[in-house]
Amino acid sequence: MPSVLKRWRPSVLFLLGGLHWVCGPVGYAADSVTNACRQNPANCALLHGQEAGAAPTVRSGAEIASIAATLRFLSPELKLRIERTLHECAAWADAEVNRRRLGGNEPSRQQCQEVLPKLDPCGQKVTRAMQWGAEKHGLATQCVQEQLDPLIPGRFSLEPRYRYDRQTGQVQWLSPAEVRALLRQDCGKELKGTLVPDVVIHSGNPLQAVSIYDFKFPCPPGNDAAWKTYTQGHANQGLNQGDVYVDALKTEAALVTPRRGVEQRIHP
Repeated sequence: MPSVLKRWRPSVLFLLGGLHWVCGPVGYAADSVTNACRQNPANCALLHGQEAGAAPTVRSGAEIASIAATLRFLSPELKLRIERTLHECAAWADAEVNRRRLGGNEPSRQQCQEVLPKLDPCGQKVTRAMQWGAEKHGLATQCVQEQLDPLIPGRFSLEPRYRYDRQTGQVQWLSPAEVRALLRQDCGKELKGTLVPDVVIHSGNPLQAVSIYDFKFPCPPGNDAAWKTYTQGHANQGLNQGDVYVDALKTEAALVTPRRGVEQRIHP
């Protein structure tokens, strides 16, 4: 059971859930590479000679594919442990929000479809499913940060954001500071079309991904989880979210749900 359970107290995640979901992830913690470097100078080597916190250089699709082939640092045992942790965090976050919002009951279809009376700060409608999903994502992310930091310090990122040009295969990682600045400008309009996986396991450089995971919290819980299809106006309109992750970062991607754990894995 995640140790974060023992220490967790109500936080602003419940107050800002709608904003987080609609206006884009703001990052619940700094990138783990920078965190690990600050805590232990020996981990700064993971930044590949770059200044801590600086964005890695843009890499082409061919470079990423070549790098990924040499970065399978995850043993089967370590990978299983990581994925078990992700499942436990998703299950805990799901149960915790249900406990606080619904007295421990699971949400009904009618409750999930209810539209909140107020629009979010970006002027968009928000359903209960969106609100609760954002809160569960926030707590799951908080749990993962605590559980993976001692296990693979500096080798994972939470809600990293990437610009991906499908025509050229070029991928750019945006630093958390740059993302925060852009989110404050016109509700993050400049970030439209970027990719934001929930958890990326990597070499120490977010552009050198080894595994990608997205949390899904179906509402009602009996619904099947599914990769999102990008809608009109997105740079990847009509394409499957997981397929785009794999195409961009040249490594596998999977969903993580409270009931089933890791599922719907997509391979390059």
